[in-house]
Amino acid sequence: MASEQQQEIQQVLKRAMDQGLISRRQFLQAMATAGLGLAGVSVLGACAAPAAPPPAAATAVPAAATAVPAAATAVPAATTASTTERLLTPTFYQWIMDLHPSIPDFNKSFGDVNAQIAPVEGFNVARFVAEAKNQESTWDVYVGVTPFVEMGDLIKSGAIEPWDPYIPKEVLDDMIPSIREEGSIDGKLYSWPFFLDIIVQAYNSDITNKAGIPDTAPVDWDEYLANAKKVLDSGAARYGATFDAHGWRSLAPITHSISTDVYYMLEGDKSGQPLFDFEHPAAVQALEIMKQMLDLSSANALQPGATDGGVNQTPDEVAFGAQNVAYYVKYQNAPLRFAQRWTNPDALRIGALPKAKGGAGSTVFWTTGAALFKYGKNKEKAAEYMKALTYSPQIWKDSIGGTAASHPGQLPPYTSIYNEWKANPPDFLTANPWVQVVFGQLPIAKAIPNNPFGLNQFVIGQPIWETYLKGEEKDPKVAMAATKKAVAEAVLKAQ
Repeated sequence: MASEQQQEIQQVLKRAMDQGLISRRQFLQAMATAGLGLAGVSVLGACAAPAAPPPAAATAVPAAATAVPAAATAVPAATTASTTERLLTPTFYQWIMDLHPSIPDFNKSFGDVNAQIAPVEGFNVARFVAEAKNQESTWDVYVGVTPFVEMGDLIKSGAIEPWDPYIPKEVLDDMIPSIREEGSIDGKLYSWPFFLDIIVQAYNSDITNKAGIPDTAPVDWDEYLANAKKVLDSGAARYGATFDAHGWRSLAPITHSISTDVYYMLEGDKSGQPLFDFEHPAAVQALEIMKQMLDLSSANALQPGATDGGVNQTPDEVAFGAQNVAYYVKYQNAPLRFAQRWTNPDALRIGALPKAKGGAGSTVFWTTGAALFKYGKNKEKAAEYMKALTYSPQIWKDSIGGTAASHPGQLPPYTSIYNEWKANPPDFLTANPWVQVVFGQLPIAKAIPNNPFGLNQFVIGQPIWETYLKGEEKDPKVAMAATKKAVAEAVLKAQ
């Protein structure tokens, strides 16, 4: 995140607190989620801890990270960018190595790779931006970029460049069109897609069976909420339903189930990319659905997560993993990972996100991919590496079939892989029928547009729209109008 954007987000959140729109605790949570320090925020007083220095680098991550022993990720120190020759130096977000343990073996087989663990947390890309200002880069490629999150900022800062001069044409043509579009701006590919995630619903059939509910995924939100209430009323579980409170994981996909025509061009925004319209009737309706879900969920459902600046190891993940809740809305890799330790993992069911009656029946998808540093080295080699990595059969076997370490369930971005699986289904695919369910949502799913505020609009807005979820504001329209106003203010001041 650029420093100007950090300052504007901080100012908007502080103003919302001063005006009584959010509490001091909500202010602190939003600041932590955005990866912002607290320097200069005098209202916090002497009880506030000293601000930590910005993380060395950061980006967003759609999957939760789990701790691994330091020895498992130890790598040689990176050669500085001033060196004329060095090994190919990719840097990975920690969670990718945690969830995909075959990547180190792939690196060994590829050879001459100095893989690094990126020192990232939250959403701060200050390290990448700072190096670009000095026309240098410690690394050649960053594996961990999510297009709507930080791609716009990295492009604007000059830290990354398009893959087009280096990526083989047959790879570009093999990308699923909507995925290729998601990672592109002005027709140029800035994020080489790797892992596909789609927001779906999941449920624990052991719990729903105990509650006397048929073992089928609810088709619409009325059925979903009614089933969740039946679970709670029957005592089959402590909670009926849960969701991830971050807006890109809940508010946006639930809105898409009602309508995808919920983005607008803010006058004066020079990015040329649309923003989420929080005042849209579909967004307001989605917030009302979230309120009903919250009434059936745990009391801590809106609290930030325990890791990665509050975005991971969230309360929903803990509740689902502990078999305390029946129904769950999140990207598919979350229920897969957290059901892996259940007493009966076979009780997991995954289905399409419920649709609103008469609504669009869509959802949200995104990919986690790789960005090419403008001042890195080995660019042709980086393209060769990313092609081999993203087509690696072992990566996809482990992702879909699972390993002893994890079951991420993230899917590939290439048409040819699915065509090959359709012609000759491997055992790991036939054993995991959820793949067809999840992948079947991609044609109707919509990516969040790549505005530089693509993610931070939800960071800014969350403590404001949550005033309705917490009962502090009785009218959802008022809460969403205040959210849209705050986001617009921050965007325009950052121009």
